[in-house]
Amino acid sequence: MEQHDVDVLVIGAGAGGLFTAARLAHRGYRTLVVERLDRVGGRASSEVIDGFTVNNGAIVIETGGITEQTFAEVGARFDVRPAKPPILYRLGGKDVDVTGGGWGYLLGKLTRQGAKLLDGLGAARTDDGLPDGGLSTTDWVRRYTGNEKVHGIFRNMCASIFAVSSDDLPAAVFLTYFTRRSAFKKFGFCPEGTIGVWRALADAVEGSGHGEVWLSSEVRSVDLGPDGAVAGATVVRDGREVSVTCRVAVSDAGPAATADLVGRDRLPADYAATVDTTPCAMLVVNFASREPLVEAPGLLSFATTRRMCYVANFTATCPEMAPEGWHLYNGTSVPEPATGDFDESREMDLLYADLREQIPGFDGARVLSTTVWRDAWPPQRAVAGHDLPHTTPIANLWNVGDAVKQFANGGTTACAETAALVVDEIAARFPVRETTA
Repeated sequence: MEQHDVDVLVIGAGAGGLFTAARLAHRGYRTLVVERLDRVGGRASSEVIDGFTVNNGAIVIETGGITEQTFAEVGARFDVRPAKPPILYRLGGKDVDVTGGGWGYLLGKLTRQGAKLLDGLGAARTDDGLPDGGLSTTDWVRRYTGNEKVHGIFRNMCASIFAVSSDDLPAAVFLTYFTRRSAFKKFGFCPEGTIGVWRALADAVEGSGHGEVWLSSEVRSVDLGPDGAVAGATVVRDGREVSVTCRVAVSDAGPAATADLVGRDRLPADYAATVDTTPCAMLVVNFASREPLVEAPGLLSFATTRRMCYVANFTATCPEMAPEGWHLYNGTSVPEPATGDFDESREMDLLYADLREQIPGFDGARVLSTTVWRDAWPPQRAVAGHDLPHTTPIANLWNVGDAVKQFANGGTTACAETAALVVDEIAARFPVRETTA
């Protein structure tokens, strides 16, 4: 069997895996990323359909925070164009820009109880002001108002960021995110599609002189040594088996898949019983038109829809994503329930009904693809607030990605955050060897 020796094996070239690999390679670790697909990005990648660059999964990238900081640190190109304004809200038939006015302006447009809701948001800035972890966001909002438009805004915010409804998301998560974290304020689109962001990170891994990215390759098993630590893995590449030895392993495949690669019977029973997280679900329609259908240059969110949480307008900021003369959009919804079995046909009908109602001219648009994200390939592997720890019972094995997010974070930003934490832990316990620096 062919042999390959590295310092760190990274399983999966999704957001979490590439953030981790880029940081490790930049620090001098010999790093190998193994990805079973033929492209990077995982559930935040892109594909070309008849000349249109269509995003799969994550569509926007936050700017000004840890994601952009990571790119700067590892010397990767960060080609993300901010939409100005980033998001508009359709209230009473008008698309409203709340930039600068924030929550007060938005809630004031919707309800007389806006001041009370603002007080509740303000109280959440301290730990004592956060509600009990069992209270849902819906129930927290209901404490202040029964206004359906207000509930619609909160429901669609939860869906847009966390891929669950406000019924599923703990209020403590929502409030912490919007009072102490990035709050989804600054973001943009990549003109190559979201895959362009991950290609830049993969280039940084390989350009460091310390890293490789193997596509169309698959880790078949993770091998443990006599001491119970990861010793390496068996990888299938180009139809042949390769034995990879490593000092450290990091998995972006999700805790359940990672446990399967190790062998659940080789893990402590109490840990193995926790790895099957509850995934979220999401439905997406990518469509295009010759005439502009949406004025919002970024995202358009809604107060009154059946299911649809937003429509994204890509070509207002990145015309390269469509053939000349075309406008490219994405309409997204979260089903009910978002974390269990649902009627896929009915949920898709509801999304289409919302698109026809909210986007005049949609019936004349060209539908490029429809996708249902669920089960083993969900938009997020765990509901925010119910994540697993990124450490494992194996001393030199870590998980990264959206199933091991830090509390009250979401999407690719959460992947960047966890990657930074894991890399710091690896550096503290497994310093770069002089011979590999």
